[in-house]
Amino acid sequence: MTAAPIEDHALLSDQRTAALVTREGDVDWLCMPRFDSDALFTSLLGEDRHGHWSLRIADGEVVSRRYLPGTMVLETQWRSPTGAATVVELLPVGAERAIPSPNPVAHPDGADADLSDLIRSVSCTEGEVEVVQELVLRFEYGEAVPWVRRSEDAAGQGVLLAVAGGDAVSLHGPALRAGHRSHHGRHRLSAGEGADWVLTWFPSWQEVPAAPDVEAALAATSVEWSSWLGSIRVEDEYAEPVARSLLVLRALTHRRSGGIVAAPTTSLPEDLGGVRNWDYRFCWLRDAALSLEALLAHGHVDAAVSWREWLLRAIAGDPERLQIMYTITGDRNLPERELVHLPGYESSLPVRIGNGASTQYQADVVGEVMIALSAMREAGVAESRWSWPLQKALVRFTTAHVDDPDQGIWEMRGEPAFFTHGRVMVWATFDRAVRAVTEHGLPASEEELAEWTRLRDRVRAEVLEKGVGPDGAFTQTYGSTEMDASLLQIPHTGFLPADAPQMLATVDRIEQDLRTEDGLLLRYRTRGQDGLPGDEHPFLVCGFWLVQQYAATGRRDEAEQLMETLLACGNDLHLFAEEYDGTHRRMIGNFPQAFSHLGLIGAVDALAAAG
Repeated sequence: MTAAPIEDHALLSDQRTAALVTREGDVDWLCMPRFDSDALFTSLLGEDRHGHWSLRIADGEVVSRRYLPGTMVLETQWRSPTGAATVVELLPVGAERAIPSPNPVAHPDGADADLSDLIRSVSCTEGEVEVVQELVLRFEYGEAVPWVRRSEDAAGQGVLLAVAGGDAVSLHGPALRAGHRSHHGRHRLSAGEGADWVLTWFPSWQEVPAAPDVEAALAATSVEWSSWLGSIRVEDEYAEPVARSLLVLRALTHRRSGGIVAAPTTSLPEDLGGVRNWDYRFCWLRDAALSLEALLAHGHVDAAVSWREWLLRAIAGDPERLQIMYTITGDRNLPERELVHLPGYESSLPVRIGNGASTQYQADVVGEVMIALSAMREAGVAESRWSWPLQKALVRFTTAHVDDPDQGIWEMRGEPAFFTHGRVMVWATFDRAVRAVTEHGLPASEEELAEWTRLRDRVRAEVLEKGVGPDGAFTQTYGSTEMDASLLQIPHTGFLPADAPQMLATVDRIEQDLRTEDGLLLRYRTRGQDGLPGDEHPFLVCGFWLVQQYAATGRRDEAEQLMETLLACGNDLHLFAEEYDGTHRRMIGNFPQAFSHLGLIGAVDALAAAG
């Protein structure tokens, strides 16, 4: 069975892990109990035999689907020749259930001592319908066939129990029958009747937990999401996309640790059939810092404080060995390996888990973090006991690497170079450190302040000399003639205003070199520093950055037109992948992508500021 198009999926999240469910009711991606755990439904990257859970109405079709307002609770309306039904699906939050043991043993990372539930609730609203299911449980990314048997939970109710190593899942609800390494069910419902199925992860050495109260879980989850979101104060035409984007950023934030993953998936390709397949289930400092700014701009200080504490823990002990990314609990070890038993999404190989880019030096990362922490100060968030010492450690790290070439914001796998965007972010590191002392009174010695000021001024002069080409435009790297969409972020740092001559010239070149026929933007041309075979499609966040640039320089009509084009790249639920293939009108890359959603929020905010 061919995997569903990327844009066909909806996201469910309990802020510890996430599930993807297709429009036709197939959960084809689910890692439990956390985002980067081994998947137990992996058919998105393989075949049905690699694990999935389909639930549909016999001979039915989907009439509509939506999230309940202000939540990540999915509601799908089905109609068949004999009746109609509503399916509600969620990963519950707001009423976590502790592992049922007098002496509970936490999951090894200590961050997931709660159970994880996936609830699928069906209500017949008209006539009569038949609910048809197929459940294929596979652990370890579809490679491990679990021991499955009928059992009882802690309350004496019958369950379907599957165990493989340290992981176990139970299924509560009307019984499914066993098939060949799978389970199937057909259940008839009449108008007014309903049925619930709950899949629960728990450590295999613990007692099988009792079923949750589905109605209570739905109520608590709805309140948790909607109360966090609050009111959205943007123009009506953008209110729903912005609200959904904020909820997605929240959905990708680990509830306990505060880490923000770039996406909940791995190896959804940037080039169909190619090798550009990466694991995004980790916390990039850059992506998280930009997400934090978007959340701060809309009043979500709680997420900012939580992420700052995550950052402190992640680099604690040895900030001189700063990495560009960590696990959601701040661990450093992210070895990259290939899952050779999986055929990949639309035959895109290899399927990778872990991420080798974690060892790269990327000069922009500290600057992004320093800008975000500066934004927290500007928003009135007080420094904690260790947050300023942390920032000073980051400045020391940048000082030690101030003359080092890097791999750039896009994690090039070619030779290191001096990327102009990265050098501007090095300037931003020193600039925010100086301003923290001179404008906010944070402590630093005279020698430190003098050194930071000297390096700030030196790097600025260097960028203006070496990062600008003969045509007056910034270049991707020193001495090259290539363009890079990340240069659109320069005004965001305060290095130059959006209407500076160098920026206007840069925009002209970006429009010539990187804009595709459908009006979207490539991040760069792959013939240069890229270092990989194949090509790629327009990056959505780059288009949102261009909207911000247009809005800031009075090109309002073009900004709104591009915004309309970009919004059309989302699916019916306002979810966005990393890239978009305008020729075939389909999403490309990991999904949903935090970068794309924070770009959307920034673009709307820029339009509002220019309005």
